[in-house]
Amino acid sequence: MKKLTVDASTENLSRILEFIDAELEAAGADMKMIFQVDLAVEEIYTNIAHYAYAPDDGKVIIQFDAYGDPLLVEIQFIDCGKPFNPLNNPDPDITLTAEERQIGGLGVLMVKKTMDEVDYRFEENKNILTIKKYVS
Repeated sequence: MKKLTVDASTENLSRILEFIDAELEAAGADMKMIFQVDLAVEEIYTNIAHYAYAPDDGKVIIQFDAYGDPLLVEIQFIDCGKPFNPLNNPDPDITLTAEERQIGGLGVLMVKKTMDEVDYRFEENKNILTIKKYVS
């Protein structure tokens, strides 16, 4: 398992995407999968950077692993910020117009729709959000 630890700042997003993309390419992911994973990583990490520690700063650990047959990519986001399970929020009603819809939730919905598995747990005072996607 590969690991990257960064300050929870949006300034580190490009560094995280470079790390993830290099590992995805090494695992044999195609461009469509890389794009989908990058969008999910950006959504999750940006939410952590904006909300987990506010107004304080903290660290985020991103772990990458690829295993199995068929090959499965697993990415974990670990932070010690405020406990928050984004999967507990109801999905937004996408049948409503933008004006009728509540703000928020579209990014998490996109993550749930594009990844094969999404899981959250809080243990040892850490938020652990895991996304998994099969390499196609």
